Amino acid sequence: MTKTAPNTRHDHLSRTPSGIVVPITVTSEMAGNVSLGKPGQFPFTRGIFENGYRGRLWTIRQYSGFGTAETTNERYRFLLDRGQTGLSVALDLPTQCGYDPDDEMAMSEIGKVGVSLSTLAEAEILFDQIDLSKISTSFTINGTAAIIYAMYLAAADKKGVPRAQLTGTIQNDILKEYVARGTWIFPVRPSMRLIADSVLYANEQTPRFNPISIAGAHVRDAGSTAAEEMAYTLANGLAYVDEFKRRGGDINHFAKRLSFFFYVHMDLFEEVAKFRAGRRMWAKMLSERYGVTDEKALQFRFGVVCGGSSLTAAQPMNNVVRVGIETMAAVMGGAQSIFTCAFDEAYQIPTETSAEIALRTQQIVAEESGVARTVDPLGGSYYVEWLTDRMEELIGEIMGELDAYGGVVKAIEDGYLQAKVAERAKERKQATDSGARPVVGVNVGTRDKSESDRGEMFSQDPETVKQVLKKHRRTLEGRDQAAVEKALAALGAAAATDTENVMPHLVDCCHAYATVGEMVATLKKEWGEFQEPIRF
Repeated sequence: MTKTAPNTRHDHLSRTPSGIVVPITVTSEMAGNVSLGKPGQFPFTRGIFENGYRGRLWTIRQYSGFGTAETTNERYRFLLDRGQTGLSVALDLPTQCGYDPDDEMAMSEIGKVGVSLSTLAEAEILFDQIDLSKISTSFTINGTAAIIYAMYLAAADKKGVPRAQLTGTIQNDILKEYVARGTWIFPVRPSMRLIADSVLYANEQTPRFNPISIAGAHVRDAGSTAAEEMAYTLANGLAYVDEFKRRGGDINHFAKRLSFFFYVHMDLFEEVAKFRAGRRMWAKMLSERYGVTDEKALQFRFGVVCGGSSLTAAQPMNNVVRVGIETMAAVMGGAQSIFTCAFDEAYQIPTETSAEIALRTQQIVAEESGVARTVDPLGGSYYVEWLTDRMEELIGEIMGELDAYGGVVKAIEDGYLQAKVAERAKERKQATDSGARPVVGVNVGTRDKSESDRGEMFSQDPETVKQVLKKHRRTLEGRDQAAVEKALAALGAAAATDTENVMPHLVDCCHAYATVGEMVATLKKEWGEFQEPIRF
């Protein structure tokens, strides 16, 4: 039996999810002097390309990975055959946290939320029959990002693909892991050193590959508002820029390969305003704080996920509509790559059917909706321009609070930022439980829980763990152990210094078929492990 909410005026209509009070009507006077300039021109409010998607469509990059490298490779080729234009690799928790599959800490999580990828041997299977010179590959990985990037380079070397031809992104944003997600390994400052090593190395070795994607996405999914997501992301971005500069990097050079990553949630206009405000704030900050003059270095390039915690396990087919709306917001906000969640991702790994629907959502928006015909189609709207200005003000206030505390690194080491996100998550949960935050199927338009429309259920192969462990043992038995020990010793020696870049040694370790766990253990000996701060 369906229950419908009473027809009353809802308070949530008077303000955005970030708390901005919205007038019933926005006039030209309220919007101010709407003089936007053109797309492709500083400060890029209207977009970083003058011809928008008319020049090149966004990359359709569906996040996928589960079980073994073989099953994931099969899913990748299924999606590529149906029009996907880039890969987005999901890795299981043992790989993300630096454990090999035969570690007792890994056993219960092998292949569950991503593919198990412990050595170069698995990477060779994962990318079998996929041309790495033509496909852009993204990795959502942070604690072990430098290792997985090294493994990707080694896989390309084995295929004979020149490194200069590789395109894609590795997330490699450890700061937000401490705040919102938890796949950290090393303390903050050694982690910053490792990221700087990988970015500076990538600038020379893979000039078309983005070695970091500064990600507000997970902070948003952990509970933050749209304004907080953008503020924390920009603050992290500045912290990385400071670290790269300290290491002697040329900001006009390395900033060209910085990218960003966000979630798109359900307030369409606030999401569009978030991206427009963030784009121009980043350009202004790099120009004013650091004297960046190269226009390409000032460009705020970003990818998005449409879905995440905005999806519901209740009445999951409603998620198809949610993802469609969020995709429209991403396109009208000017995203460079888009991943659309499948409707069943709130409770399981997507089936081929649900994954294809998610892919078709992007294709329908691209081919049928018309929103990609012109750049910044909402530009000039009194409401959108007014809201973009309000978002910029609010984002600036939040960043100012972080600066006053002592900066983002200190805020993380002290647990201050973690506590802020946790408090916001609590508020969002309470608002949902009370109905102040309406969610259709959860607290509006609910029905008897015995009714279900979950449809086809994904089934993981029960032999997955056995297959992964068998292959892992075979790799260990077949490799040159002396070469492994030599490569790991060189890695440890480099890590013990303050200046030597560890990336060449990680690549050597991967070529020798050293495992993720062995490389992490070697670095832990020199750098230690992060301990979560406790705040009372």
